[in-house]
Amino acid sequence: MTTTAPRLGTALARLLILAAALLGTLLAGAAPASAHAALTGSDPKDGAVVVTAPKEVNLTFSEQVAMSPDSIRVLDPAGRRADTGEIRDLCSGAIVRYGVGLRAGLPDGTYTVAWQTVSADSHPISGAFTFSIGAPSTTSVALPDRSADGGVVGTLYGLARYLSYAGFAVLVGGGAFVLACWPRGASVRPVQQTVVRGWLTLTGATLVMLLLRNPYTGSGELSDAFDLAGLKAVLETKTGAALTSRLLLLGAAALFVAVLFGSYARRTDPKEKKDLSFGLALGGTVVAAGIAGTWALAEHASTGIQPGIAMPVDILHLLAVAAWLGGLTVLLVSLYRTPHVDRSAVERFSRVAFGAVLVLAATGLYQSWRQVGSWSALTGTRYGQLLLVKIGLMCVLIGIAWISRRWTRRLADAEPTGEAPEKPDAAEKPGEAEEACGAEEAGTTRGSGETRRPGGTVDETADETTTEAVRPATDEAATDPERSAQLARQRVAVATARRKRERDADPERAGLRRSVLTEAAVAVVLLAVTTVLTSTEPGRTEEEAARSGNVSSGPAAVPDRPVDIRLPFDTGGVEGKGIVRLSLDPGRTGANALHLYVERPNGKPLDVPEVKIALTLDAKDIGPLPVAPDRIQTGHWSASGVQIPISGDWRIQVTVRTSEIDQTTVEKNVKIG
Repeated sequence: MTTTAPRLGTALARLLILAAALLGTLLAGAAPASAHAALTGSDPKDGAVVVTAPKEVNLTFSEQVAMSPDSIRVLDPAGRRADTGEIRDLCSGAIVRYGVGLRAGLPDGTYTVAWQTVSADSHPISGAFTFSIGAPSTTSVALPDRSADGGVVGTLYGLARYLSYAGFAVLVGGGAFVLACWPRGASVRPVQQTVVRGWLTLTGATLVMLLLRNPYTGSGELSDAFDLAGLKAVLETKTGAALTSRLLLLGAAALFVAVLFGSYARRTDPKEKKDLSFGLALGGTVVAAGIAGTWALAEHASTGIQPGIAMPVDILHLLAVAAWLGGLTVLLVSLYRTPHVDRSAVERFSRVAFGAVLVLAATGLYQSWRQVGSWSALTGTRYGQLLLVKIGLMCVLIGIAWISRRWTRRLADAEPTGEAPEKPDAAEKPGEAEEACGAEEAGTTRGSGETRRPGGTVDETADETTTEAVRPATDEAATDPERSAQLARQRVAVATARRKRERDADPERAGLRRSVLTEAAVAVVLLAVTTVLTSTEPGRTEEEAARSGNVSSGPAAVPDRPVDIRLPFDTGGVEGKGIVRLSLDPGRTGANALHLYVERPNGKPLDVPEVKIALTLDAKDIGPLPVAPDRIQTGHWSASGVQIPISGDWRIQVTVRTSEIDQTTVEKNVKIG
């Protein structure tokens, strides 16, 4: 029974939908951990209440960052700048610290520190916190509601990053596949198109990243992509230099592709072809390593511990990924578009892929230790969890690759050692298709209209009238251009149908195509996970920031509901018993509305001469912060803009005075933020 492979169009459509869905899910969940450097401390601390105004505000980071004049801004309660705008470099040894001076004579109130910078691995980071001078006050400053790399610009930049990885894999892996596994593939049009498209994808994605770099690390506005001043500033950064270098290296890669599919494909002398192959392999390896180095020099590998070892390891890791996944892509296209792929080419790629997997395992193990650092970070951080997903997908991919190797061995057993050389692809060009189609029709339908299959069997069901219908039409086509075009289309259709019959008549090749298609589908998802992983804060950095006691620098967490408490009291005097109901809305860090109700034991309002409230966070030695509510009506007191500077277990104290001499204080601890 003939085994029929799945249709390429339907399978690829499903593959792309699956990859897009998973990539969207991962990107949506990765936002809280998008930074690679972390704010590990500040002076004043987040939520601190100081007696006198400090001379400057200092920020400490987990790794080196790039500062601009507006990287640190201090805003007063009215939203005006309270800093001098002069960034001070206070770094010393391994300590990364920057500060900004404050203006003299600042009044009491709550001040907001908003900061935005770029970490050494090229990712933008930002945050905000508050501190108070004298006592907390209301503030008109709103904390940022999105991360520095969010919005439309962040999405487009992330998509360009993914496409750049995919283009690099296809370009490098496709070239390696042709040189190392299937030299005759250099003259096959589908292979040429696949590699060239990889080059175009990588080049286009790099240009998009270069243009979006300014808004990605700054305003977040798409219109700033064409700001020439911003583009000039980007070119002076490490990431800008890496992207520019990548474009220059892609120029050399274009020359490599032109020679590979030009001079190399046309060479017939074995010695000349061998010499040219060696030169292409050497030059291509240098160019590929250089392109991979543009990632290593600007991202994870260039920061943290052991960068001198991490960067070469990262280059090897990227080259191994390209050799495996890029070669797999070209093999998949070849199996579907060119039925006569050499068995020896599949066997050679199987060995190349096995070597690439060994390199990936070794380099991946080192990178995992370097970025995660501990077992707790492997399971307790976003980076570690994504890494576990990647490892799982790698295991699945290796399992499918093992199945592909079995199909390859069956292919070797099914085909004789001295198999006939591959025929040229008849449908590569319209003119060639017509000639090849006519020649093969003449050979396969000679006298009886029978069609010969690759194994030598005869297809009895072939249309005997096809050749007979084509031959008389030749004279008519010579005088009728429309008929000539119709005849050419018929010949191409016949050739396509013949190739499909030959392809589907081989069960071993059909099984290999299915396993390689499945392998490619998992590889696309794996590449999506890897892309998200590169934009996620490493587990080691996240744990170090947590150990340093850094409080979240993003927007405050919103609880499920406002804080509502009931406190019974007894001052000991006449009408001294009652209940205090206190509501704090929304019950989070920042400004809150406070409502306090004093009631008799029977629930009716109790009019008292005075109520005082104090908030204390013992864990951080903050407070007591006094709150003076205004009397609204009998038994109802209110205060707006009550500032909760930091999340934690706050002690709320309520002092109720029922007469000139009778008063009491009741308290309760509540979790805020």
